[in-house]
Amino acid sequence: MTRHALVLTAGLGTRLRPLTDVRAKPAIPVAGEPMIRRIIRTLVAQGVDDLVLNLHHLPATLTAVVGDGRDLGAVVRYSWEPHILGSAGGPRLARPIVGAALFWIVNGDTLTDVPLAPLADAHAASGARVTLALVPNREFARYGGVHLDAERRVTRFTPRGPLSEGSYHFIGVQLVDQAVFDAVPAGEAASSIGGIYDRLIATSPGAIRGFVSDASFFDVGTVDDYRRTHDAFTDGARGGGHPTPSVGRGATIDPSARVTRSILWDDVQVGAGATLDTCIVTDGVAVPPGAAYTRAVLVRSDDEGLIATPLSES
Repeated sequence: MTRHALVLTAGLGTRLRPLTDVRAKPAIPVAGEPMIRRIIRTLVAQGVDDLVLNLHHLPATLTAVVGDGRDLGAVVRYSWEPHILGSAGGPRLARPIVGAALFWIVNGDTLTDVPLAPLADAHAASGARVTLALVPNREFARYGGVHLDAERRVTRFTPRGPLSEGSYHFIGVQLVDQAVFDAVPAGEAASSIGGIYDRLIATSPGAIRGFVSDASFFDVGTVDDYRRTHDAFTDGARGGGHPTPSVGRGATIDPSARVTRSILWDDVQVGAGATLDTCIVTDGVAVPPGAAYTRAVLVRSDDEGLIATPLSES
């Protein structure tokens, strides 16, 4: 099984704003650890330890928490995108840095425990050029669909909605033959699903296969998704409900402050008598003494104050 992977970490994360105004999406902490570090740990545990991360949005927030990957048991290099190149353009540009004929592509905003060795075995046995990790699409109103024939060959992709009922959901891990990106000129933006993969299906039926499992996955696409994912990992660690806050490195909470069901990132300061309930407090925010916030995202402003954005009620 190949040890090489490209982790897609360049995206803007627009649906996750204002959190992604502070950090690149994969650098956002989930239960106290940046998501990208969780992804790398999962890959290394399964023997995938030669990694490339593509960079564009707030790259220093990623390199600061990953570095060369040595402390995670990995070798990490980086591919810089001067503009966003997409799910096919990014791999095309990074391909020489990855340096492998066969490599994994892993989404940097999805946490999953899909088993890689069985997927690699299925890929080799089928002769596919791309194998996608899939689970049954139980939320077809939210996620687009991948459709398979009886031999697990991908026959088409459909957008979210009724056309995706009864389909499978791609959970962000795939094994690819690097030559599938030959059709993309280096430095040009291009998509895989909705782009070169659709053309590959049309010209070479069976070139893309699905590997179906019951793997768990957490998609951190929106602020609500982030909150649910964080709570799921925190509940697992604490064994149930957790009214106490999650506190990042360098954060301080005055003894007279009251902080419940909140996520505090790094270097947060909560002043005397302040109250926070069900809040997300991002890096470097100073909550003034006596301030009270409920169901809000707090971000440091340019003048060292803070900006509060209400959380949705979902």
